[in-house]
Amino acid sequence: MHQFTIAELVKGLRNKDFSSAEVTQHYLERIARLDKTYNSYITVTPELALAQAKAADKRLAEGNQPALCGVPIAHKDIFCTTGVRTSCASKMLDNFIAPYNATIVDNYLDSGVVMLGKTNMDEFAMGSSNETSYYGPVKNPWATDCVPGGSSGGSAAAVAAHLAPAATASDTGGSIRQPAALCGLTGIKPTYGRVSRWGMIAFASSLDQAGILSRTAEDAAILLNDMASYDAKDSTCVECDVPDYTADLNKPLNGLRIGVPKEYFGEGLNPATGALVEAAIKVYESLGATIHSVSLPHTHLAVPAYYVIAPAECSANLSRFDGVRYGHRCENPKDLNDLYMRSRSEGFGAEVKRRILVGAYALSAGYYDAYYAKAQKVRRLIKQDFVDVFQNVDVIIGPTSPSPAFQFGSKTKDPVAMYLEDIYTIATNLAGLPGLSIPCGLVDNKPVGLQLIGNFFAESQLLNAAHQFQQATNFHQQTAPGIE
Repeated sequence: MHQFTIAELVKGLRNKDFSSAEVTQHYLERIARLDKTYNSYITVTPELALAQAKAADKRLAEGNQPALCGVPIAHKDIFCTTGVRTSCASKMLDNFIAPYNATIVDNYLDSGVVMLGKTNMDEFAMGSSNETSYYGPVKNPWATDCVPGGSSGGSAAAVAAHLAPAATASDTGGSIRQPAALCGLTGIKPTYGRVSRWGMIAFASSLDQAGILSRTAEDAAILLNDMASYDAKDSTCVECDVPDYTADLNKPLNGLRIGVPKEYFGEGLNPATGALVEAAIKVYESLGATIHSVSLPHTHLAVPAYYVIAPAECSANLSRFDGVRYGHRCENPKDLNDLYMRSRSEGFGAEVKRRILVGAYALSAGYYDAYYAKAQKVRRLIKQDFVDVFQNVDVIIGPTSPSPAFQFGSKTKDPVAMYLEDIYTIATNLAGLPGLSIPCGLVDNKPVGLQLIGNFFAESQLLNAAHQFQQATNFHQQTAPGIE
């Protein structure tokens, strides 16, 4: 049963081949038996899941249910869930029970989706390897001595190990697409503003976007139908109609114009990874797409601009965690200053502290114009590069990550090397564009991701391009060795 895709689960539930309770129980048993190997969940919610499954079965019996009714998924532990711990993988929020649901959680509840639990992640979504979690690192099902990618590594590992058919995730600089690449999955980051951020604990508010990790592009399209919505509670959410993302999946790619940025194939790209991406481009050509060489000249500035803007916003967002209102509070503070200092120093991990310090410095008097303001100007140039390129092409293609999954500890002592793991994904967040990663082969028996970037609100086109590639190849059907 855990081999079924979301599309197959939807069909089976509607045909009454099995019940939601049966599917949910099956996944809960797998999690209990196998997740000690991967550490992909922080919190599992068996009683709640089975109660939701029972309610879904009742709706299914009545015959008037949404498409996803009865389907179980996991939620990244960055999304608030009423009555269930929402920790953001931090000691700071280890005791936080959310009093409300994130909008995307409510959207799925309204559709009858079952929540299996909350997945592990880098602390406050800060990391590219899932090694910064207070609850320990997540292991990649393809190679348990390697990272699954971050920050949505728990969601990626859970889906890759078949401990959930799909999972929600978030992407601030590549945190959906990079784990998708390293774990052999489909991962989509929608356009900034396409999905509500209400109830998603903020890292960098102008960059964060909720999205999906699944096994196929078809599954991602089905899930995005219910995830995407206008939300008046989120001032950054764009008020526009949500299309049926499954409607154009089978549209032929004849005439699709694909741009290949020369900047994505230079120094730093693993040669074997580059060869697989180039082979994937040839598949698209065989499907009727036309290939065009393009340039994104400010690509080399994306990482430095991001690591000024994101920490600056992080330092502002995390200032609320002070040991007073909620979250971790130190024992027996001497005075207010001691309360603040010890609560924050005890509650936050090393990477979070590093980014708070960098961000506070960039925003400080005398340095704001030199760093933060200049980074925002560079951001505008990066966005303009994409605007110019999309006048001549429909989709941009390239690698998702420079190399396959790397071993634990190999980059933790060199933050810059870790930050460069997101070199191909960060610019998409800075520009607010939709991005998607799909598997395109294996290097040393580890998955490689192919990244597709679309124009604003062109998720349907991205999903169509991804689905057609998956119809012509079988990379998305490959399973990590040893998965039962």
